[in-house]
Amino acid sequence: MHAAAWRLSFTIAIVIGLLGFSLTSTATENRPLRVLATVGMIGDIAQQVAGDCAAVETLLPPGTDPHYYEATPRAVRALDTAELIFYVDKTLEERLGGILENFSRRTPTVGLARATYDSTDLLLEAPGTLDPHLWMDANRWGQIAPVIAEAIAEQRPDCAETMMANAITYQTQLAALDDWIKTSIGSIPEKQRMLVTAHDAFYYYAEAYSITASEAIEGISTESEASIGDIRAVAQFVVDNAVPAVFVESTISPRTIEALVAEATAMGHEVVIGGTLFSDSLGESNSAEGTYIGMLRANTQQITVALGGTLAPWPSELTEWATRWNK
Repeated sequence: MHAAAWRLSFTIAIVIGLLGFSLTSTATENRPLRVLATVGMIGDIAQQVAGDCAAVETLLPPGTDPHYYEATPRAVRALDTAELIFYVDKTLEERLGGILENFSRRTPTVGLARATYDSTDLLLEAPGTLDPHLWMDANRWGQIAPVIAEAIAEQRPDCAETMMANAITYQTQLAALDDWIKTSIGSIPEKQRMLVTAHDAFYYYAEAYSITASEAIEGISTESEASIGDIRAVAQFVVDNAVPAVFVESTISPRTIEALVAEATAMGHEVVIGGTLFSDSLGESNSAEGTYIGMLRANTQQITVALGGTLAPWPSELTEWATRWNK
């Protein structure tokens, strides 16, 4: 081959190669980003914010306790194929801490609890250790929406404006939900506004919505075992304060609450189980309770009715949500 012809062939190959790279790069940027959320309280919001710009998968199935969850082969594959990972905090996904740390070395990995946290918040056990159940306060948890939008926009910059608008819209909906919860819980007589649950996941709910007192048999982490002494202590609180109802949780065995009811009955106070609350997991997929808004709505309905209150009218800002889920 003559030198001139060789140079022409070489130039054409480079151009074709660069064109192929450009087309591949463009196709990648137009494809929905593969986002993995550890829990549904993140996954639902991430999909609402991202729209068509991301395909969001939730790692833990509904009803799974994130404190106990250990990575399965399926989970490792999901983490391996994700392009962006969101989790709450290592005080929640306790047994995933090591694997999340490993994947963070090659995949953007964002802990969202810290986005809603400041130095005035509740600290536990050791300085800097926080209560991770921040989603129990709708306004507070809404702060993760723009953080999610910004994280996805780093890899899908063309979506930035749309996602930030989605985040603002979603925060507006959560502000309406927050007001509805406050009004509903506020209708409970103050002396009955006492929330007793299986484990201590409702601190932020109690703080945000003026629950007079909140007690739990187990601590913030379900890794801790409830003792007979723990059950008796909370039963004594129920008796002393004439609490009308206590609550089981969807991710925890009802045995400790059932034992508490039996103990309170033996002490001479009749108390009922007021229903099942969602604490560390959303409800089943493709159900109203499988959305973040639906989770807090269901919890508030159970608590308000069981403790003697009256539900407020559903806010107009959430009419579209209610229509979609036939509520």
